[in-house]
Amino acid sequence: MTDDQVIAAREKDNHVASSVAGRIVTGLPDRRARIEHAMIDLPGRRLMLRVHRPKKAERKLPLIVSFHGGGFIAGTAAQNDWLNSHLAARCPAVVVAVEYRLAPEYVLPQPIEDGYDTLARIVDDPIGWGIDPAAVAVMGESAGGMIAALVALRARKDGPPLRAQVLNYPTTDWTETMVDYPSIAENADNPTLPLSRLRAARKLSVPSTLDPRTVSPVKFENLADLPPALVVTAALDPVADHGRRYVERLREDGTDARLTCYPNATHTFLSTPRLVPAARPARREILAFLHGRLRPSSSGRPREAEG
Repeated sequence: MTDDQVIAAREKDNHVASSVAGRIVTGLPDRRARIEHAMIDLPGRRLMLRVHRPKKAERKLPLIVSFHGGGFIAGTAAQNDWLNSHLAARCPAVVVAVEYRLAPEYVLPQPIEDGYDTLARIVDDPIGWGIDPAAVAVMGESAGGMIAALVALRARKDGPPLRAQVLNYPTTDWTETMVDYPSIAENADNPTLPLSRLRAARKLSVPSTLDPRTVSPVKFENLADLPPALVVTAALDPVADHGRRYVERLREDGTDARLTCYPNATHTFLSTPRLVPAARPARREILAFLHGRLRPSSSGRPREAEG
């Protein structure tokens, strides 16, 4: 595909994911949360944010910064409304989903820079955003899980301090060994992430001038002193072992990391909850994990509801 064809396909897919009809697959947002759009000015660019807040908002809420999937060439924040709005309403928290820049127009590491700079800018203005700067987490799915992991690694050095990271079926290896994992061979024919799409995403988003190890968290030498991690994987996902291996590396370096692999689940299953029943228990696990780390002084468990 040409660059123009990639962009046209992305715009078509994102239109469907954001439409009323698309909710048949992506799920309905939680009615106890409201969704707003905001713009954020960063050096040399302006990004759109999709902001989820509980309708009965407190003055000072935890912050969860969320990154959608799509292999850095596709995807939109709206595809995660089902999960993000639920976390906003039930944690409760302010969940900010970032419309980071995409390839082929904007290659790596620019999406990573968008993620970190957005996080830092929001935390620098806690009153304006109504957030508690001491209760912050990052979360992402697929390529967005890689962004969340890399943002956590950058925040370890430069701040702000993070309480948690949630990585949903993350792609953690964008080097030449990207496809050298058992789960790739076992699930190579899974239509939710065909190998042709994985290879195309790497070709379009990783420029020849970039050392891919610098954007592959599983290849980092030191994974100590990171916030506790929940890594959610899917048994039928070609990149399931990307998440599994990253958890092993985190634990080897002394970082608290939990791995859950959902059977009969595929790549993207948390953004297709109407198709994959495992999305609901996974969402409950994510909510409990984030509530426990972002609101440890609150009594009881977060209220979970179907929808």
